[in-house]
Amino acid sequence: MENGSAWCGHEKVATMRLRELLDELGLFLLVDQDAEGGALDREVRAVLTTDLADPGRFLAGGELVLTGLAWWREDGDAESFVRILDRAGVTVLAAGEAEHGLVPDDLVHACRRHGLPLVAVNQDISFTAITEHVLRRLQPRHVGSLAAVVERHRRLLTGQGGPDAVLELLQHSLGLDAHVLSSTGRQIAGAHPPLRARTAVALAARYLAARRSREAAPHGVTVGDRHYSLVPVRSATDPSTPSTATGEAAELGDWLLAVATDTSNWPAGDVQLLDRIVELAVDARSAHDQTKVALNDLARRLLDLLHSHVPPAEIPVRLSSTAQAVVSQKDTWQRCQFVVAEGEWRGTGPIPASALRVLLEEALIQPDGPVPVSTQDIAATVDHEQAVLFVLVPEPTDGLPEPALDCVALQQRLAAVLTRWLGPTGSVSIGVSSPVAAAEQARRALDAARTALRIAHDHPDRVAVRGPDDLTSHILTLLPLIPAETRRAFASRLLGPLRDHDSRHRTDLLPTLERFLECDASWTTCAAQLHLHVNSLRHRIARIEQITGRDLARLETRLDFLAALKAC
Repeated sequence: MENGSAWCGHEKVATMRLRELLDELGLFLLVDQDAEGGALDREVRAVLTTDLADPGRFLAGGELVLTGLAWWREDGDAESFVRILDRAGVTVLAAGEAEHGLVPDDLVHACRRHGLPLVAVNQDISFTAITEHVLRRLQPRHVGSLAAVVERHRRLLTGQGGPDAVLELLQHSLGLDAHVLSSTGRQIAGAHPPLRARTAVALAARYLAARRSREAAPHGVTVGDRHYSLVPVRSATDPSTPSTATGEAAELGDWLLAVATDTSNWPAGDVQLLDRIVELAVDARSAHDQTKVALNDLARRLLDLLHSHVPPAEIPVRLSSTAQAVVSQKDTWQRCQFVVAEGEWRGTGPIPASALRVLLEEALIQPDGPVPVSTQDIAATVDHEQAVLFVLVPEPTDGLPEPALDCVALQQRLAAVLTRWLGPTGSVSIGVSSPVAAAEQARRALDAARTALRIAHDHPDRVAVRGPDDLTSHILTLLPLIPAETRRAFASRLLGPLRDHDSRHRTDLLPTLERFLECDASWTTCAAQLHLHVNSLRHRIARIEQITGRDLARLETRLDFLAALKAC
């Protein structure tokens, strides 16, 4: 041994003594190995953070073990934990005081019985700072050894919040700037500060284009004056599950690891580190996919009900015993919007709906947007060549009177990442409905979303998103092309019976119809604006349908009435 280093095989591995750790970090030794301070000369060769009651499978000996004591609940709990650490040859246990306010006497006594040095870590010192300090001392240049640390963290963090801690560790210990992004450029994990939004979107766009061209990974790209290596993070979920896109265009559902360096010439040890980071991200991706299974089952069941002859009022009842509670924690219908999408490679057929579904599940996530949408607010499925999504949106408030998805922002977001991937001939079209406040409106909302999809399909943009406002404007742009006499005759034929009825019986059916259409056929919104009970409004609409012989549940009927009102 020399200069704080030990020889292990043919590789020189740095070590540090416990006394150096205590002096450099200002830590306090609660339990020494013996009365003469013999523990201070013990070597620290690794560091592990854990709150598992049995961390034995992650121990190799010589570790500084950091624990927040989440596993300790009462006297007696410490004995088995300390016994496992002692048998594994752990150098020292460092216990945080934040969880219980102090280190429990039960742990102190157990460490004394087994002769395991114990250090108290007060709330002012973070485990991350200790870990970074130890790793800088132990492995300043040995990236291959750090890969083993990443692997250990990968096992501990699986299903417990993702890879942020490890990516931050790598940034501080090696200066390695790495981020996990979605295919739309949303940062899923990474060290702080996050990538600039424009940079993240540019990286996602370059990644999709490279995957479409079947380039070998890692993909080297330059954004601004910085070089990045982009590595696929594909789900390890069984492809048969409904949350996984496979086959053609599956890259639309990928995550990607963006490393701010050129990894193409890395040595084998460094590549091992990269592989471990990717495995960590794959674990996080798989956990994410599993959370979507129940939600997407809900979407499938809801779409089947909308295609059936089940009365609208029964739809929430039939869903309440399935995954509806997963989405909203309630057994009633929640305010949502329908999103329908199609894509095509001109000359080579449609883009698979399963790939578009996964893309939109990601693109619609806006937890910090004006209308916040989280991953748990989206249920998605496919219907032949269409992706169909149901997105929960907030209830109206004074500050946000009509919360709804921003179609313009969605189009800009998708166009930024898809334009290179689509090339000069591909296209993606998306239709969005008005918010649906009751199950009775669900079928007409799905119909409206599909009508908006047809309008988007006719648009020259390669990525086009159209919504409720476009339905109205589309119809109104056609009216001037119709001769004035024809427009007046059409309006008279459609609205004349209602005017006659209002005149003879002093009713307000025509103003009610106009307000109903202005409210996008929302029963609750229209009733509130007219100061009516919803049942009274239903009676009026039923009377309008009886007089005109038209079904207002059909989108075509509502558009006809809207055109007639605008033609007057």
